[in-house]
Amino acid sequence: MPSSELMFAFLVATVLFAFMPGPALLYAAAQTVARGRKAGLMAAFGLHIGGYLHVGAAAAGLSALFHAVPSLYLVVKAVGAGYLVWLGVRMIWRAVASGKEVVNPMATSQKTGRRAFVESVTVEVLNPKTALFFIAFLPQFVDASAAFPIWLQFLVLGTIVNVILASADLVCVYFAGTIVNKLRQSNRIARVMEGAGGGILIGLGANLAFQRS
Repeated sequence: MPSSELMFAFLVATVLFAFMPGPALLYAAAQTVARGRKAGLMAAFGLHIGGYLHVGAAAAGLSALFHAVPSLYLVVKAVGAGYLVWLGVRMIWRAVASGKEVVNPMATSQKTGRRAFVESVTVEVLNPKTALFFIAFLPQFVDASAAFPIWLQFLVLGTIVNVILASADLVCVYFAGTIVNKLRQSNRIARVMEGAGGGILIGLGANLAFQRS
C-alpha cells in the first residue's frame, strides 16, 4: 500500500472533497426534503452501493473507456441527466396529485424508501463523472513500487473513498431530516417540499447535461 504520508494526504483530500457541497449532497438532501429522513437514508445507501460499480470499474481499468471513447461518455451522461430530470418531474407530479387523494402513511413510507434506494443506485451508476473522478483522483495515491498490485490499491482506496462519501451523505441527511420532519407535519408543506425536491433533481439533471466534461 502507499506510504503513511501518502495515505494521510489521501484521507485529508478525500474528507475535504466528501464534505464539500456538491451534486451528491444536494441529491441526498433533495430526497430527504421530498420524502423524509428514511427515504434520504435509503438514497444515501443507494448512492453508496452504486459507487462500488465505479470502484470496481476503476480497479479493472474499465473507467478509462470514457476517455478512449468520448461518445460513450456523452451517451451515458445524457441518459443519466435525462433520468434525473424524469425523477424530478415525477416527484413534482406526485406532489400535485397527492393533494387530491388520501394515502396510507405507513405504506407510502415503505414504498418511497425502496423507490429512493433503487433510483439512487441507478442515478449513481449512470453518472460518468463519478467514474472519471475515480480514475483522476486515485492514481495520485497509488504506489507502483508497493507490495500490493495496482488493481488492489485501486480497489482499497476506492472503497475508502466510497465509505467517506457515504458518511458525508448521511450527515447531510441527518441534519436535513431534523428540519424536514418538523415541517412535514403539515400535509400542505409536505407537498411543497416534495415539489421543491423534484425541482432540485431537475436542476441537477440540467447541470449534468450542460456542464462541460
